[in-house]
Amino acid sequence: MVGVRRVRCQGPPDENLQNRVQSRVEEVKQFPVVERRRSSAVPSEQREAGEIAVFQALGKALTSSLQLDQVLRTIMEKIDEFLRPENWSLLLLDEAKQELYFELAVGKASQALKDVRIKVGQGIAGWVAQHGEAVVVADTSKDTRFFGKVDEKTKMETQSIVAVPVKFRDTCLGVIELINCLGPDGFDQRDLKLLEALSDFAAIALENARHVKRIHELTITDDCTTLYNARHMRFILETEIYRSQRYNYEFSIVFIDLDHFKLVNDTHGHLMGSRLLAEIGSAMKVHCRLIDFAFRYGGDEFVILLPQTAKDNALNVARRLHQLIRESVWLTAEGLNVRVTPSVGVASYPVDSKTKEGLLHLADEAMYLVKNTNRDSVAAANMGILPPLPAANAGSAG
Repeated sequence: MVGVRRVRCQGPPDENLQNRVQSRVEEVKQFPVVERRRSSAVPSEQREAGEIAVFQALGKALTSSLQLDQVLRTIMEKIDEFLRPENWSLLLLDEAKQELYFELAVGKASQALKDVRIKVGQGIAGWVAQHGEAVVVADTSKDTRFFGKVDEKTKMETQSIVAVPVKFRDTCLGVIELINCLGPDGFDQRDLKLLEALSDFAAIALENARHVKRIHELTITDDCTTLYNARHMRFILETEIYRSQRYNYEFSIVFIDLDHFKLVNDTHGHLMGSRLLAEIGSAMKVHCRLIDFAFRYGGDEFVILLPQTAKDNALNVARRLHQLIRESVWLTAEGLNVRVTPSVGVASYPVDSKTKEGLLHLADEAMYLVKNTNRDSVAAANMGILPPLPAANAGSAG
C-alpha cells in the first residue's frame, strides 16, 4: 500500500469512537490470566494494568493521528505477546474482486503468502469474511471449510485456526487469522474477546486510512477525467526536477490542447464535452508508461510528464499521442462519432530549461506556436513545428 501521511484530526475526536475505546479498556479488566502464555510471577493487577495500557495507547493513536502502520504494528506485537500463535495474518478485502489478500503475515513461510488470494466464502478466512462471524476451529481436518491449498503454498501444517472479522460498523474490511495457537484447553472465550477487541482497533485504523486516502485523492484528482489536477502537477514537477538534478536524469513534459473544442460543447452540449475529455484522458493513460504522469491542466488542456525521457524520445511520444487523438473516433457509445485534433508542445529538462516555470512556459509556448499556425501538429521548444509521425508507426506512448 501507499504510505499514509500523518494527518492531525481537525476538531474534537468522535464521541462514539471514544466510547468504543473506553469500553474496550473496561473489557480488558475481565480477561483472565492465561498461564501457558504469561508468567505467573507477575501479579494479576500488574498484568491487567499492562493490558489496559495497550488499549489506551491504541485509543490515543487512533484519536490523535492516522498512522496506520503504527497502529497495525502495535496490534501485531500484542497478538504475538498475548496469544502466541505459530503464524498469524491480517487479510484485507479487495472489494472489486471479492478476494482476500495478505496485508500482513507473521511467522514461518510468511513470504510465500504475498501473492496468495482467497475468494470470499472460500476456506475459513473466506467464510468469516462472508458471514462476519468469528470462528474457532480446533481440528482443521474435521472442518469442511478448511482450504488446504494455502498449506501447499507455505509447506506448513495447519492444525487449528482462530479467525475473527475486521469490521467497521457492518462492513467487513478483512480477517485476522491465527494459526496453531490453541493450548490443551482450547482457545479461551475471553482470549477471543481480546482478539476481537484488537480487530476492532484494526478496523478503525483501516477505515481512518481509507478516509485519508480518499481525501488525498480528491485534492489531487480532476473530477471530470480522473487524471491528476494542475495543483498536483506542480508538486510532481518540482519533485521530478529535484530527482533529476540529484541523479543527473533527463525528463520531458508534453502539452496537449484540443483544437476547436468549443465546437463540441456548442454542438453536442457541455455534458458530451466533459465525456469527450474523460475518454481522451483515459486513452492517454492507457498509452503512457506506468512511470509517466498524466494531468488535466485546465479546460481542454492536458500535460504528460515523462520521467527519465530525453527530448528525442519525448518527441516520439508526443507525435504518437497526437496521432492517437486525431485518428480516433470518440463518443461512439453516444452515437456521436466525434473527431478532434490536438496541438502539442514539448519541452525537456535540462536542455530547454532547469526550472519549473521555464519548462511550463516553453512547452506552452511550443503548443501555442502550433495553435497559432495550422493547428493539428507537434512543436518542440527551440525546434519549432515537427513533421507528423507516419500513421504506420502509431502505437503506445511508451
